[in-house]
Amino acid sequence: MGIQLFKAKYEVDECLAEIRECLEVGWTGMGFKTVKFEEAWKEYTGLPFAHYLNSSTIGLYMAVNILKEQYGWEDGDEIITTPITFVSSNHAILKSDMKAVFADIDETMCMTAESVKERITDRTRAVMYVGLGGNMGHYYEIVKICEENNLKLILDAAHMAGTRYMSEIPGREAEAVVYSFQAVKNLPTADSGMICFKRGEFDEIVRKKCWLGINKDTYARSSDSGNYKWRYDVEYVGDKGHGNSIMASIGLVQLKYLDRDNAYRRQLVTWYRDRLSRYSDKIKLVKIEEGCESACHLFQICVEKRDELMMALNAAEIYPGVHYANNINYHMYNYAKGSCPYAEYVSEHTISLPMNLYLTFEDVQKICDVVEKFIRKN
Repeated sequence: MGIQLFKAKYEVDECLAEIRECLEVGWTGMGFKTVKFEEAWKEYTGLPFAHYLNSSTIGLYMAVNILKEQYGWEDGDEIITTPITFVSSNHAILKSDMKAVFADIDETMCMTAESVKERITDRTRAVMYVGLGGNMGHYYEIVKICEENNLKLILDAAHMAGTRYMSEIPGREAEAVVYSFQAVKNLPTADSGMICFKRGEFDEIVRKKCWLGINKDTYARSSDSGNYKWRYDVEYVGDKGHGNSIMASIGLVQLKYLDRDNAYRRQLVTWYRDRLSRYSDKIKLVKIEEGCESACHLFQICVEKRDELMMALNAAEIYPGVHYANNINYHMYNYAKGSCPYAEYVSEHTISLPMNLYLTFEDVQKICDVVEKFIRKN
């Protein structure tokens, strides 16, 4: 198998016990465990609302869709975003008939405040901030810019499960925070996510919109006696985006170990930095903001001849990744060509080294040996 980029670590027996309860009760869909997981997530994060979803992708779309509808944004209005992210971040904007305006990034791999300021126009309505790799970057500077310019803030926290700043979970400042619990994320399930709105009325709307617009879900329509109340209204043309109790069962277990696992991720990053920081003239390490306790979903470096380094690592049965290709290079966003030069550089030079929880100190040294040997030769 070699050394994989990601490999989820599950508490198997505990997960199976939670899932078994679903099967014994006979309720595997929305409700039962999903309600319990939402409550646990609110307690963990301190955020006021949380709705469990089948992916963070639907959460990002719902965030833009609901804010657009509730605040009266028009088709073609703009959301400032980053080109270095998974495409679901920016597709959420495009699918809502709005325009993604790309801000450049820096060594934090996150949008810079200066670039965001330069992109604000009279049609700007919001900022989509991505905490890439679990890092904070310039988040609080962007919060201030949004407040000063009456812009809404959406926090794409797909990589940020467990990230803290000055011991606090960030996100209370945002209109919506969207988390990913996809198969290789820090809190893994097969696939699911969570959307946390600031406002309770928006939480009520997303619950309907993610159940095809129906105003009462199947769990709410089932009484204690087992009678099924079939009458309901359909208030929106919605989607089927809610999570289920099987995935929530896994999430409930993994949440108990999230801080423990993130602590080990930070240990892996420390080992990497201890070895690779001596090559600062040839390797650029991601900058982590002071005061940020990152979830460390990724450990990224920028090097010349990135593709050749990937081949050298593959030859040693080490399998890194790239996070991410510059979204501006995709045809639906190429109207922004040339607008984010550092993002273009990052897209061609960044490599994500393995961060799976089964890595040992010796594994990290082996990876660094290959990187060092390549750097010295090149």
